[in-house]
Amino acid sequence: MITIDSLTKRYGAFTAVHDITFTARPGRVTGFLGPNGAGKSTSMRMMVGLTTPTAGSVTISGRRFADLPNPGREVGVMLDASAQHAGRTGREILTIAQQVIDIPARRVGEMLELVSLTESEADRRVGGYSLGMRQRLGIAAALIGDPQVLILDEPANGLDPAGIRWMRDLLRDYADHGGTVLLSSHLLTEVEIVADDIVMIGQGRLVCQGSKAELLQAAGTVVRATDLPALQRALATAGITASVTEDGALRTDAEPTAVGAAAYDGGVPLTELRTADSGGLEEMFLELTADTQRETHRERAAA
Repeated sequence: MITIDSLTKRYGAFTAVHDITFTARPGRVTGFLGPNGAGKSTSMRMMVGLTTPTAGSVTISGRRFADLPNPGREVGVMLDASAQHAGRTGREILTIAQQVIDIPARRVGEMLELVSLTESEADRRVGGYSLGMRQRLGIAAALIGDPQVLILDEPANGLDPAGIRWMRDLLRDYADHGGTVLLSSHLLTEVEIVADDIVMIGQGRLVCQGSKAELLQAAGTVVRATDLPALQRALATAGITASVTEDGALRTDAEPTAVGAAAYDGGVPLTELRTADSGGLEEMFLELTADTQRETHRERAAA
């Protein structure tokens, strides 16, 4: 379990992370999301002792990272797959990790097999690796100590579709066997598939948190009809407020049953009625972090 309590990091007058509190629980994958510059990487660095918090605390299984007697056996970390020593081979990097945390040498071969790096790839210098191969090696290094907690920043970056599917299955299996996974990623569709819980930050502040099911259900209802004005009138008559989406549907906070009943009473045939959970994570992400999106600021400036 990872427990973050009132975590804050200031650099002079700039606050990179402001008083965030959440818990990543065992047996679950927690998606840690936010726009670029939101404070995700700073937060993750504080979790593993690479950056000192200005205030607040992080504990892993009840202890600070610095107090863990052998961190590699309790926490698997991958914050930057490109930070590996380019002059060493993949096998050498895993062997060093194996020796540092004092585990059997057989774990090196087991991890290479787990992440599908071949013998020839393992004996190649990391400087010649593709980004996807570096990601696989980084995952192997994170898992080599058989930890109960994983902290991963963009683990699917550089992977092809088959590799992304492999990564997703690996993390799901890890959590299903009782592990704690904290996952930061810009691939929102993949996070939506694999995550159980969502924590979202913007401009260093907590925007929302909760189970994926609860958050997406709260995203509301999407409804569509051939006669959109008639549908709007029917919903308004029932006291339901709705807004028009970019693709010509209506979005409302009301439950689908209430929306369907209003359309029926108004005699409006529907062509679509669903909760906003299909593709909803991306939509929710963009809505909740709109004030921190670079593109949004450009549009306002142009206007």
